[in-house]
Amino acid sequence: MSAKRNVLDKEQMITVTNFSKQYKGFTAVKDLSFSVEPGQILGLLGPNGAGKTTTLRTLCGIIPPSSGSLSVAGHNVVQSPIAAKANLGYIPDDPRLFDTMTVWEHLAFTAAAYKLADFEKDAEALLASFELTHKRNTVVHDLSRGMRQKVAIACAFLHNPKVILFDEPLTGLDPQGIRRIQQAIRERAQAGASIIISSHLLSLFENLCTHIMVLNLGECRRFGTMEDLLSEVGTTDSTSALEEVYFAITQASDDTADKVAV
Repeated sequence: MSAKRNVLDKEQMITVTNFSKQYKGFTAVKDLSFSVEPGQILGLLGPNGAGKTTTLRTLCGIIPPSSGSLSVAGHNVVQSPIAAKANLGYIPDDPRLFDTMTVWEHLAFTAAAYKLADFEKDAEALLASFELTHKRNTVVHDLSRGMRQKVAIACAFLHNPKVILFDEPLTGLDPQGIRRIQQAIRERAQAGASIIISSHLLSLFENLCTHIMVLNLGECRRFGTMEDLLSEVGTTDSTSALEEVYFAITQASDDTADKVAV
C-alpha cells in the first residue's frame, strides 16, 4: 500500500491537463498539459503575456480555469481547493503583506491559518535562514523590498508545502539574498518538494531548474529537461545556449502567429 502511494504521489504532485483560460474572448492559456514530480524544479519561460502568471494563479485557485483539470498533491484545485492549498506555497511577484504587522506576527498568522501547532522552532529557523532574526519585531512597512520578499517566502515555507510556486522570486533582492533564496529552493527540492519558477532571468533557470517550459501566446512551445533544450543548439554550455534556444523558439512562434493572422 505504501509503495502504491509513493508512485501515486510521484505521478500527481503537480498535474495540469488540457488547461485553458479565456478572458472576455481573449485566450490567455490554450490547452496546456504538463506535470512536475517531487524534487523537480520547472522553469516557466516566456515573454510578457505568455500565460505564465495565469497558469500559476490558476494552480493556486486564485482564478478558475475555463476548461481542463489542475491538481496539487493529488487534489483537484477546483473540486478540493482547501486540500490543494494545504499542500501549496505561493510567492507572487509582489507579495501583499500586512504593513502594520511585524515579521514574527506574519509567521504566527500563517501558522494559525494552517493550524500549525508548535510552529515557533520552524519559524525561528526560517528567520535565521533568511537573515531576518534581527528584524523579527519590525513592522513590514519599515522593511526594504527585498526583505519583504524574504518574509513572504518564509511564510510560504512555514507549513512545509509539497508544491511551491514562485513568480519572479528574486525581485528586489541583493546578491547575497539571491544566493540564499536559490539555496533555499534547492534544499526544498532535495527534500522532495515540486517547484515551479516563473521568471525572465535566464541565469536563474541555468542555476536551478531541472526542466524548462517555454510558453508563448498562451501555448507550450517546448517542454523538457534542461539538457534536452541545450542539446538543440549542440552545446552543454548553459551560459548563452538557453538564451539562444529561447529566442529561437519564441521567434518561430511569433512568425507562425503572424502568418496565421495574415
